[in-house]
Amino acid sequence: MAVDTAAEPSAQRATPAPRRYVLDAFALLAYLRREPGWHTVRALLRDAANQRAELSICVINLGEVLYMTERKRSAEQARAALGYVEQLPLHTVDADQPLTLRAARIKACHRVSYADAFAVALAQQLDATVVTGDPEFRTVEEVVRVRWLRRQVEP
Repeated sequence: MAVDTAAEPSAQRATPAPRRYVLDAFALLAYLRREPGWHTVRALLRDAANQRAELSICVINLGEVLYMTERKRSAEQARAALGYVEQLPLHTVDADQPLTLRAARIKACHRVSYADAFAVALAQQLDATVVTGDPEFRTVEEVVRVRWLRRQVEP
């Protein structure tokens, strides 16, 4: 008697694993301020809401967004931005000791800001792609995948 070894139809149509992305402060600010590149971030957030992508941000990079918002606008605007961000399908990752040590090593070996080193470290930890438009990330393209936001005005 022959045994049927063909995969079941449901197994053949398995849902692909969601793509993983890490937003840096540049990407989140572009989205919040509707600056060039914000459409790309919006599309990724929609994908995350539909379980087609996983989006994360390190709490250090979220802190960058908040201090920049407070500095340019106000403390009230920064609080409002935080409330809004907390509603997004975006996982905020704390900077624990292993992540901090990895970020320190990245900062020691590459010309990036310390905060940007956390985005790189988190992307490495999650096997994710960094989403940014910050040219400083060109110095780390050999150690992490980067999805570049367009700098020109989008429709």
